[in-house]
This record gives sequence, structure tokens and C-alpha cells, in this order.
Amino acid sequence: MHDEAVVALNGRRVLVTGGARGLGAAFVRALVQAGARVVFGDVLHDEGEALAASLNGQGHEVTYLPLDLAEPASIRQFVEQGAARLGGLDALINNAAITNSGGKSADELSVETWDAVMNVNVRGTWLMSTAALPYLRDSGRGSIVNIASDTAVWGAPKLLAYVASKGAVISMTRSLAREFGAHGVTVNAVAPGLTEVEATAYVPAERHQYYQQGRALARAQLPDDVTGPVLFLLSDAARFVTGQLLPVNGGFVMN
Repeated sequence: MHDEAVVALNGRRVLVTGGARGLGAAFVRALVQAGARVVFGDVLHDEGEALAASLNGQGHEVTYLPLDLAEPASIRQFVEQGAARLGGLDALINNAAITNSGGKSADELSVETWDAVMNVNVRGTWLMSTAALPYLRDSGRGSIVNIASDTAVWGAPKLLAYVASKGAVISMTRSLAREFGAHGVTVNAVAPGLTEVEATAYVPAERHQYYQQGRALARAQLPDDVTGPVLFLLSDAARFVTGQLLPVNGGFVMN
């Protein structure tokens, strides 16, 4: 992490899904460094509890709660318990997602894989957002950032279920922005490029090279490259920004 937080979010009450490792854990760390109070959820219980214990030991206010986006009841419970723990909600980062379809062509995908990806990445994002809305509305400065993917912008091959799900998240962001705007809640999406985290270890070396060669900034993308733009969208500086998609990928895709 950078020594100094880029954006001040002192006292902001934030939910993060999929926060136990990878990019989600980077969001949790960046948020607490910026002064936020965080509740994050995941299906990776050991990793989640270890991260929370580590950050609590550093004096930050962080809570880990179990969360399975494939289960609507788990989503409701996570939001209710998180809001109770924080005394309300100011922000939500919809980060959790599954891939499952990597390396398979469209005609090799099973219906079960397709449905599993859609249930977590699309239905889960929808249900999480609507469950959080009453609390975000009451905040007076509520904001949601959906973590999409630039694969949905350039049309990455052999990743169809994931790409389609992230395209749906982008479209959902625009529609929710119009609906939630009536309550003063902003909804935006960030589309990271291929980021160097544990979750991208399955990606072939050729795809990593393809990204790096195609970027205007020809280097590997790191989690810190994404955390700053996300924190900005949660901040008071972005209160009049909503319904937008921000690709964060070193210029591989330009919106």
C-alpha cells in the first residue's frame, strides 16, 4: 500500500463483498487506510478472519462476516448484520465474483457453469444492491461501486460466462443509477484490466503478455492501480458522478 491514503474517507461505513483476498482484500486495506470502517464478506472464511484479525491488530475497525452471493438469504443476513455492526451504511463495493468459464469456448460451457456464474456475479450484485439501498438512502451520501471487468468491453474470448456477467453488471450499473438517484445514491462501475492477484493465476501467460503489450502504460497492473479510482468514486468528490463506467487498465481499453 501507499504510505498515504489518496482519498479521505474518515468514518465512512463501507461494505465490501469478496474481500478476503486479491483485489477485494486490497479494497479493504485501502479503505481502512483512508479512515473508513469496514465490514467485508466472503466464502473464504479462514482468509477473511485472518485479514480482519491482522487489520484489527493495526488499530483499524474491520469485521469479517460469512457471505455467499449464490444464496439470497446469506446476502440479506450479511447486509443486516453489517449495517447493525457499523450503525448504518454509506457505501458498498460489489467486488465478489466467480469466473468458472476460463479457457473454455462458448460451445464447451455447461448450463450449470453458466447459471452459477450468473447467479453470483449478476443476481448477487442486484440483490446486494437492493438489500443495501435502505441504509444507503438514509446515509445521505450513499454510493455503490460495482467491480466490472474490461473483458466485457473488448470481448475477451474463451471466458464467455464471465464476460457476459460483467457486461450485465455494466448495464445494471446504469439502470440502478437512475433508480437509486431518486434517493441520492450514486452507482458507478470500475472495469479493471488483468490485475496481478491470486485469482488471475489461472490466466495463461500469453493473455498476460497480450494485455501488457496492448496497454498505453506498458507494465503489469497491480491492485493499488484500482483502489484509488474506487475510493474516489466513494468519496464526496464524486457526488455528482453516477451511472458511469471507468476502465482502469493502463489504456488497454479506452472508453
